[in-house]
Amino acid sequence: MADRKASVGRKTSETDIRLELNLDGGGRAAVSTGIGFFDHMLTLFAVHGFFDLEVAAHGDLEVDAHHTVEDVGLALGDAVAGALGDRRGIRRYGQAATPMDDALAVVTIDLSNRPFLVWHLPPGDFAAGSFDAPLAKEFFRALSNRGGMNLHVELPYGENGHHVLEAIFKSLGRALDQAVGREPRLRSVRSSKGVL
Repeated sequence: MADRKASVGRKTSETDIRLELNLDGGGRAAVSTGIGFFDHMLTLFAVHGFFDLEVAAHGDLEVDAHHTVEDVGLALGDAVAGALGDRRGIRRYGQAATPMDDALAVVTIDLSNRPFLVWHLPPGDFAAGSFDAPLAKEFFRALSNRGGMNLHVELPYGENGHHVLEAIFKSLGRALDQAVGREPRLRSVRSSKGVL
């Protein structure tokens, strides 16, 4: 079966992004956004999801990282949707719980084509340098909206901000890998309605 791939370009007055995604890759990543920690998180997502991912993003980082992070989320969501096409034959659901030292993150996905983000983190300042959980939430919201995902992110516990965000991004890769996996018993889409 052919690899499921997509290439996305997004150019605005705030960002210029080129992104390539192969859902059936081997976990190879080449990511450059100008935000070192974000590059690290996207690389972990690709490695643990077995996706091949290339991202070249230039944004107005002199303002802050928000536009770049959100727009990469939009582009990645577009790429996931494009690579999946009509979503015929995929498992649709995925869930992963990933520990990272003191932190445990759980990500659950339904590729239902009905976007919705649930973001359950306990109160706390989960920051890794200048990159913090509210910025990650903007990425996940954009990814959910453009990728047609019902996306739930939960943190039962965690203290170190770097570990918290790393566990979340690893769980995202692992859960999405499950959800996009091919189900040989399916002849159409996994829905009683016959369409997603």
